[in-house]
Amino acid sequence: MKLLNTNKKNDVLQSMMTIIDKRRNEIVEANKKDLESFNRNDQALYDRLVVDQNKVDGMIQAIKEVKEQEDPVGNTISERTLDSGLKIVNKTDPFGTIMIIYESRPDVTIEAAVLAFKANNKIFLKGGKEANHSNMILEECWHQALEENGLSKEWITLLHLNREETREFLSNPPEKMDLIVPRGGEKLIDFVKKTASCAVLVSGRGNNFLYVAPDADWDTAKKVIINAKTDKISGCNALDKVLFDSHLPDLDSKVKELADILEREHNVVILVDGKPAEITNYPTLPTEDTWKEEFLALKIVLGSVDSFDEAVEKINEHSGGHSSVIITKDNEKALEFMQEIDCAAVYQNASTRFTDGGQMGVGAELAISTDKLHHRGPLGLKQLVTNKYYVWGDGHIRT
Repeated sequence: MKLLNTNKKNDVLQSMMTIIDKRRNEIVEANKKDLESFNRNDQALYDRLVVDQNKVDGMIQAIKEVKEQEDPVGNTISERTLDSGLKIVNKTDPFGTIMIIYESRPDVTIEAAVLAFKANNKIFLKGGKEANHSNMILEECWHQALEENGLSKEWITLLHLNREETREFLSNPPEKMDLIVPRGGEKLIDFVKKTASCAVLVSGRGNNFLYVAPDADWDTAKKVIINAKTDKISGCNALDKVLFDSHLPDLDSKVKELADILEREHNVVILVDGKPAEITNYPTLPTEDTWKEEFLALKIVLGSVDSFDEAVEKINEHSGGHSSVIITKDNEKALEFMQEIDCAAVYQNASTRFTDGGQMGVGAELAISTDKLHHRGPLGLKQLVTNKYYVWGDGHIRT
């Protein structure tokens, strides 16, 4: 797809905001069809599926924020002129063609497409069948906005493929693919990594840990744990595991107090290991693999470690590489924790729920990357470009 100037791209986004606003009731009605046929047993996926008037407002706001951001394409990263007179300029450049595979969330159909388009990328959207009606009307809106501005609908395409057709598309794409982002659970990520024939950027898996150090302020610990666990269970930034240092003063009473609040006030299912298993009568972990499991539910593990080093080792062994927290008053110990923990986001005395593009000042995000190449953390507008070297010569040859 050819390079578009910033004004043209922003005109499309302005059209899209107007169209969504005018068709908001149609969008909500289409979503109701998806909700009516959805199995409510998976509460996390159901929560992600819902599109109400507030969610439509959020879609419009996401587009507005991207429209107002600086165009990420064609910006100079570095520039130098060699002694020979050869001029070398490194600039940001579009990836080309991106594909995102995601479950349930229709708002991804907005956020992924607006980011890809503003960064001058063509995008294929592969949503889940549970959001089919919602995604189809949102694709209609995108195509209307593109055509109103004289652009091809091919910039943004919603794929209607079953699993076998998706496998074939990934392994033998009909055109060159430059990047695929699977945004979902472990099974989806594994499926894409094993099948795709181009670069895959892993995102979406949480299984986040929090370590309560011996010097932790207990009121801070309670507040952060409760928010991180209960604020939004369907988010990949929700908390799943808490590790108490066994040297925490009044450990018995603190574990019991936290467990009581989580269970009685928030209906959280509690599993225990280590000291908490000795202190309480809650069920223990069914298997050791539970430490690696992302719950996406009102469920939490309360465990213990005997030292800072053991906490770091356990987190690095079992977490999804998304977000981890230390509750401590010791800033130096917090920095050591942050440096040693192998996660995209590391925190001192703050909820994992802040691992989000909007909360971190990035704006709308394509996903939260837990990979290290080419970017880690929220994939915002600036992260949806690669780079290219422009070399200007005058008959230069290498000797």
